[in-house]
Amino acid sequence: MPHPPHPHPDRSATASRVYHGLLALLIVAALATQITLLLTGGADANSGRVDPGTGAGTRLVRVFSYFTVDSNVLVAAACAGLVLDPYRDGRWWRVLRMTSLLGIIVTGLVFVTVLAPKVHLSGPALLCTIAFHYVAPPATLLGWLVLGPRGRADRATLRRSFAWPVAWIAYTLLHGAATGWYPYPFLDVTALGYPRALRNVAAVLLLGAALALALGRTDRALARRR
Repeated sequence: MPHPPHPHPDRSATASRVYHGLLALLIVAALATQITLLLTGGADANSGRVDPGTGAGTRLVRVFSYFTVDSNVLVAAACAGLVLDPYRDGRWWRVLRMTSLLGIIVTGLVFVTVLAPKVHLSGPALLCTIAFHYVAPPATLLGWLVLGPRGRADRATLRRSFAWPVAWIAYTLLHGAATGWYPYPFLDVTALGYPRALRNVAAVLLLGAALALALGRTDRALARRR
């Protein structure tokens, strides 16, 4: 599919490659640091917990069970794609881009408003959580707003972008039922019961739906302006 016209293509492409390359490197560095901390008995940057009695395999499964980590991984993958081609397009590329954008915005909002007061960190773990929760969300949104590419947030893409969050919720509830471990307090069925936990899930999905509508309208408005 041909790329839409873009003003100053060489300058815009270079800016996009540099910006998204740096963001991807930041996320990869934070993730590598987090994995190293967990394998050496350090703190989890998502919860602040230290579980020296838990096996390394279990700790790795748990870190990749966090919506935060998964959304950051998706952002890094989308950024890598934009480094290779700043005007990239395609059905599944659009889904990856929008899923990562929605996921990381929800990650930042939920952490700042709900989880941050419960997490107390220092040292490398604090740097990881800053990268995951305070840098990646606004940086991803800013990159999308300023650098695009535009015209990728059609209605079909917005609908498909909810496949991963719904799959993550199903996995989290099944994994929690089997192990008793939940990544976030507001999803802890053991402590809250299913009715309250599911209400919390519904609230987050509604937040995601509102964001998807806002991003779709913004994308169309910016595309018309260009």
